[in-house]
Amino acid sequence: MKKLFTSESVTEGHPDKLCDLISDSILDEYLKKDKNVRAGIETVAGKNTIFITGEITSNIEIDIEKVVRNTIKQIGYLGKQDIDYKTCNIIINISKQSEDIALGTNDDVGGAGDQGMMFGFACNETKELMPLSISLAHALTKRLTTVRKEKIVKDLGPDGKAQVTVEYDGDRIKRIDTIIVSTEHKNNKKIELLKEEITKEVINKVIPSNLLDKDTKILINPTGRFVIGGPLGDSGLTGRKIIVDTYGGHARHGGGAFSGKDPTKVDRSASYMARHIAKNIVANHYADKCEIQLSYAIGVKEPISININTYNTNKISEEEILNIILNKFDLTPQGIINYLDLRKPIYTKTTNYGHFGKEDLSWERIINL
Repeated sequence: MKKLFTSESVTEGHPDKLCDLISDSILDEYLKKDKNVRAGIETVAGKNTIFITGEITSNIEIDIEKVVRNTIKQIGYLGKQDIDYKTCNIIINISKQSEDIALGTNDDVGGAGDQGMMFGFACNETKELMPLSISLAHALTKRLTTVRKEKIVKDLGPDGKAQVTVEYDGDRIKRIDTIIVSTEHKNNKKIELLKEEITKEVINKVIPSNLLDKDTKILINPTGRFVIGGPLGDSGLTGRKIIVDTYGGHARHGGGAFSGKDPTKVDRSASYMARHIAKNIVANHYADKCEIQLSYAIGVKEPISININTYNTNKISEEEILNIILNKFDLTPQGIINYLDLRKPIYTKTTNYGHFGKEDLSWERIINL
């Protein structure tokens, strides 16, 4: 039976991703000098204003405003038609973590920082064991940023997004049905030239030719114009791209965002661990597809529940898989932090183009189960 599935990715200049990167950049700056920082940092971007709020508990101080301006500059917002990293308004409204939460998460207790459920997923559609549609969407947006920064394609702005629709025959990948790329550009950029350049330098460099055919639909800047971008065109907010950050809709999501949160926040750390487990279930050939759910209660060490879904692709029973997980992994928050080495300033590496599928991150390593 023919099935279509679509996933989206966005560039680092998208207003929501601008906010994610600011939050993670502040977190990493703290982690360089205080590995035990507790942080839940939220960023809002609108027009020429950045608003930083949330909670930080640390024994050090950093220049948050400097981090914010450097991050905006690094992305490429230089103020010519978007936000100006030099003159934008920066409002900082940070408080300390609630002492009520600290009661359950201090090292002598080691409980989870909140209740909730987290999901991890893996499948054998790509070498990194990610779904093809989100893998290709990330590749397109990453390439879009590369051609902008290296001026392979001139007159592009930082904001952009991509969408890939994969056609399946049953569970087998058949072809790419639709590709959409939208990119911010300067006012004088001719749309026909833009379409030619994006097709040649982005789409054709990323999408395997054997998945394209004469019926594949390619849409580039469908409205014909994308001059006003970033937080001038649309407000941004930390944590609003959680499906982009994870599996492009192929797996369920517990609802908790990642960026700006230190690893005691199981929204982040347990999601990374669930991915690690699911990936290794597939990598060790116990299943072709696997989704893991973990759930926690605030202040409690051990997960409240573990759920396994192998979509009937398992080679051994799901009960046997559960026993492997319980015998192999310490799923307490502290156990996860130690196992994945999460108290390092690694989080700006995760922010853009997905938190999963990047082989240099600890939760992506393959082990023997």
